Amino acid sequence: MGRRAIIMDRDGTVCEEVGYVNHPERLRLLPRSAEAIRRANEASFQTVVVTNQAGVARGYFAESLVEETHDRLREMLAAEGARLDGIYYCPHHPEVGAPAYRKVCECRKPRPGMLLRAQAEMGIDLAASYMVGDSVRDVEAGRRAGATTVLVLTGYGKGELEYQSHGWSHAPDHVASDLLDAVAWILARENAG
Repeated sequence: MGRRAIIMDRDGTVCEEVGYVNHPERLRLLPRSAEAIRRANEASFQTVVVTNQAGVARGYFAESLVEETHDRLREMLAAEGARLDGIYYCPHHPEVGAPAYRKVCECRKPRPGMLLRAQAEMGIDLAASYMVGDSVRDVEAGRRAGATTVLVLTGYGKGELEYQSHGWSHAPDHVASDLLDAVAWILARENAG
């Protein structure tokens, strides 16, 4: 049996949704994200971010900038006593970009490739894990990977729930106001089980 994880989308879930983060200083934590991740750490969950970064394919920034941005994210969380055990990103886009990045891949959410990679590399039991995000793409990626799914109402979440949910093929297992509420629900569910 593998390890339990809380797998999170980055922009709109852990960090503010600001469009393409083309400079590390544009990255901003949402107000209660560090506390949420710290609580997950304390409960012995693996904490993982999975994020689509098609700005690489679009030529808006290099993969090295994504890495710098993730270093900043780790630093910001560490300053508040929280840590991420893994960060995975997809630099591809199915229709635009240089040939190396313009492709239909398995890692771009809603496909579950990043979650499956985390499973393989980190020993995660996806059936005992959770995918938290602010879009139906996040929920679908989690569902396809066999994880329990949570939609947060930060980022695009509220709009997706109120105006797009009629077209969803699958609803999330839970809806939470933000990442901290999502983690609180997960911990309560785990303790009840």
